[in-house]
Amino acid sequence: MNGPRDVPQPIPYQGSKRQIAPAIIQHFPIAVSRLVEPFAGSAAISIGVAARRQAERFWINDAHAPLIDLWREILHRPESLADKYAHLWNDQLGKEREYFDKVRDRFNKTHESADFLYLLARCVKAAIRYNTNGKFNNTPDNRRKGARPAEMRRRIFHASALLSKRTRLTAWDYKKVLTQCTHEDLVYMDPPYQGVCGNRDQRYFPKVDHDEFCDELAGLNDRNIMFVVSYDGRTGTKTYGDPLPGSLGLTHLEIRAGRSTQATLLGRNDVTYESLYLSPALIASLERDRRTAECQLSLW
Repeated sequence: MNGPRDVPQPIPYQGSKRQIAPAIIQHFPIAVSRLVEPFAGSAAISIGVAARRQAERFWINDAHAPLIDLWREILHRPESLADKYAHLWNDQLGKEREYFDKVRDRFNKTHESADFLYLLARCVKAAIRYNTNGKFNNTPDNRRKGARPAEMRRRIFHASALLSKRTRLTAWDYKKVLTQCTHEDLVYMDPPYQGVCGNRDQRYFPKVDHDEFCDELAGLNDRNIMFVVSYDGRTGTKTYGDPLPGSLGLTHLEIRAGRSTQATLLGRNDVTYESLYLSPALIASLERDRRTAECQLSLW
């Protein structure tokens, strides 16, 4: 299976699953009719699945409308978006700090997608952050200028080629998305971590309630829908987030996400593991794939 760096991804995004996408995708069926991401963000999983030709169609959803607007430009107007980004990148040279502020002010008035992409490429930790007035307020990482235009163009065109003619885009609440999923879909969910999406952190609207989310998962089980959830995790002996309840009957796995940045700064070797939960319907599908593969081997 290809590594994460073999699949260019255009949107820099804090919390992206780009690095561990191959480890997650290996637990997906060989082929599904549609992959649905209700909390898509950078859509790293959709891009990875598309590159591996494991789904026919895709549904990319995120409650943050400017992010979906950016995806719409990537998929349907890649040339224009790449040209606009190149203009912004070149125009900043020699005045990067004040130029970032200028673009940020303009984005808060117009929500122009190219401005948003530039801000994400330049801001600290590629994090979408808003103040209480709904204004994007993250600051630039002054150590970098963002991806060079030629590299960003490559990423944009690659994602567009993979997804443009077979992807639905929406900016809905995740619960509305789940009501329209069917037994032919595979739903991958990476909701905001608990404790990270409260009132002081305005990256997501609205906050995802843990108990309500568990109720939604129970509903998917009742409808026999395949789903995968990235949710809680641990670094060394420290855990974060409440685990999903055993009553849901999910298969719990751990994905090695790499050495903790904080641990590295402190000279420790703590490794971060992210939890992955597989639904009963998915486990049944994977078992069918396994039996089919065994039958095919027996015919040789």
